Amino acid sequence: QVQLVESGGGLVQAGDSLRLSCAVSGRTVLWNGMAWFRQAPGKEREFVAAINWSGSNTLYADSVKGRFTISRDNAKNTAYLQMNSLKPEDTAVYYCAVRRTNTIVRVAHEYGVWGQGTQVTVSS
Repeated sequence: QVQLVESGGGLVQAGDSLRLSCAVSGRTVLWNGMAWFRQAPGKEREFVAAINWSGSNTLYADSVKGRFTISRDNAKNTAYLQMNSLKPEDTAVYYCAVRRTNTIVRVAHEYGVWGQGTQVTVSS
């Protein structure tokens, strides 16, 4: 009913920037709350950022606050994660996810539809 496809990942050096995109298709009426998560090898999936439908409410993990910016363009059915001042600790597979309710949360299991992820690797 809702499909998500991430893109924009790659290999960069510490201090560089990347912008990830999440294209949403299908029954977009079910896409309200949206979030980015990441998972490094051998680690649990970690909350990164979330945004509600209008963009008036956002949440960020402490580890990325001030460096990452989440946004969305509903007319284009696309969400974004602008990542600046990247660190090697940011290396992970990044996933976008959507939630039926417009209330945004930090808990992964509250998001019902997930993309396949895009790899971000930050070298020292």
